[in-house]
Amino acid sequence: MAMQEPVHVAIIMDGNGRWARKRGLPRVIGHRQGVESVRTVVKTSTNIGVKYLTLYTFSTENWQRPEEEVQTLMNMLEEMLVKETPELSKNNVRINAIGRLDALYENARSALRESIDETKNNTGLVLTLCLNYGSRGEIVDAVKKIVEKEREKGIDLANFHEEDFASYLYDPALPEPDLMIRTGSEKRERISNFLLWQIAYTEVYFTKTLWPDFREREYTAAIDSFKQRERLFGRV
Repeated sequence: MAMQEPVHVAIIMDGNGRWARKRGLPRVIGHRQGVESVRTVVKTSTNIGVKYLTLYTFSTENWQRPEEEVQTLMNMLEEMLVKETPELSKNNVRINAIGRLDALYENARSALRESIDETKNNTGLVLTLCLNYGSRGEIVDAVKKIVEKEREKGIDLANFHEEDFASYLYDPALPEPDLMIRTGSEKRERISNFLLWQIAYTEVYFTKTLWPDFREREYTAAIDSFKQRERLFGRV
């Protein structure tokens, strides 16, 4: 039975560095080319009715990269937010972010705050950027909140269920993804610490296409694959 378009799509944007290396270019060129793919995916999501788009933008593990590259990525994040937010706002996109945001470089953090504030009343696509994000860290942070609440007010553990735990995640209002896409997945068909709690019943789509080459045709192919799948959620 064919399905409707997914409500929430999450993407692991992998392959910027490999794309540049194949062309003998600096890694930063791959990152910049990847921004074009972000624009395409945001536009296509809006056109086909996707309500939530979540992008794995900067992981907690990415801090292990050379300091110069990290600085470049932070500057690019600031640049992208400043440049793209007016157009996103015009198109009714709301910018959101999850992760340990306080650790971002101040220039990027400031631009992010302004973008979130400028688009907070928009009612269209919710574009969530996962920044300094790691799913294990999110789960640990949720447990810390639960322990703190237990110490302060007490928790009825006998009636504490999965839905209660989920309410302590970074953004409880964010629905679980229907479809997760990982690009550049040749020999890399893994989740890489991304939304581990949220993707229990998410459909996963791997493509060898590197992120800078991932455009409307590739995105549409992923959506079409999703629409042909029957989601039983453990039922028969």
